[in-house]
Amino acid sequence: MSAIRLIETEIKGIKMKFKTSGKVFSPQNIDRGTLAMLSLADFKEGDKVLDLGCGYGVVGILASKIVGPENVIMTDVDENAIKLAIENALINSVDSIKILKSDGFKELKESGFSIILSNPPYHTDFSVAKEFVEKGFNRLIVGGRMIMVTKRKDWYKNKLTSIFGGCKACEIDGYFVFVTEKRETTYAKVKSKKVK
Repeated sequence: MSAIRLIETEIKGIKMKFKTSGKVFSPQNIDRGTLAMLSLADFKEGDKVLDLGCGYGVVGILASKIVGPENVIMTDVDENAIKLAIENALINSVDSIKILKSDGFKELKESGFSIILSNPPYHTDFSVAKEFVEKGFNRLIVGGRMIMVTKRKDWYKNKLTSIFGGCKACEIDGYFVFVTEKRETTYAKVKSKKVK
């Protein structure tokens, strides 16, 4: 087993602790891209939040501290990340969060999210990100937002704009954070409007 590490942090005025290991993404400290994404995430009471690709749980656990653990779902494809996310939910007293091992949306049945947050794997091809964006659109309520962070700009901006009809891109600490809002019920309508 890789060495276990405990990170203590404060994000949005909320103190949290996270157990990590060398088997998961960003084990030494909270990823700067994740912090950049969270700086633009405005959680409100009544939000239903999906942390898509949750890692050891920073985003979902922070969200649950604000909107309540019953309103948050966390997913990841990696078994090590899921185990740590479950432990970290317990450490941070939000252990009623639903944490699910899922390859993208494959095992996730829920929809009706008001916010989907993701720090997708951007060092590989774009197939994972493409699925996250396209399927994420369909899982959001109208008026719901998708917030993604990456190191790459053009592909994500073009893809999010083609699916959502627009997107805001901000460069923060060397990362690009994209914020989009679902304004239509299907992205076919968004595409047909652009053709006219």
